[in-house]
Amino acid sequence: MLKTIKIIVLVLFISLSSSWTSEGKNLYTNVKDPENTLLMQLKDGDVLIEMYPQDAPQHVARIKELVRQGFYNGLKFHRVIDGFMAQTGDPLGNGTGGSGQKIRAEFNNHSHKRGTVSMARAADPDSADSQFFICFDDAGFLDHQYTVWGEVVSGMEAVDKIKRGRGPNGMVYDPDEIISLSVVSDLQE
Repeated sequence: MLKTIKIIVLVLFISLSSSWTSEGKNLYTNVKDPENTLLMQLKDGDVLIEMYPQDAPQHVARIKELVRQGFYNGLKFHRVIDGFMAQTGDPLGNGTGGSGQKIRAEFNNHSHKRGTVSMARAADPDSADSQFFICFDDAGFLDHQYTVWGEVVSGMEAVDKIKRGRGPNGMVYDPDEIISLSVVSDLQE
């Protein structure tokens, strides 16, 4: 009897796993530019991010380099402000860390709107490193001050479920994390 239950559970698990894999695969098999699209796995679902290599070539190249190194896997959304944005990309998890390589600003004509993916930085416009944020709502006041390098094209509902922080700086206690971040072309067979 116990052996039968274990077999049933195993069959259900395999069935659900293959179902999830095929759904996840369907999400990214028809993207326009797999080399410039990211698949971000969050606890509440998958997110596709289309990158803008023509408008932010240095940022897109560096993001892809870090993604391919596995840099973002497991990193926390350390700063999340309701109605504004969710920020990640800091290996220290407190907003002070990075990869150690600064990127010169590439301000462009993309507006900060719902779903925009943009680089975080310090006061120096050329201080972006590995941290980035995803806008929950329109934030045009950031335009031409932060480098927009991509946009969520699918899965914004999963981004909306990222745990929010408290206070004006939005620091999050027990934050959600990026399960994995991949370049779609690397996932295709």
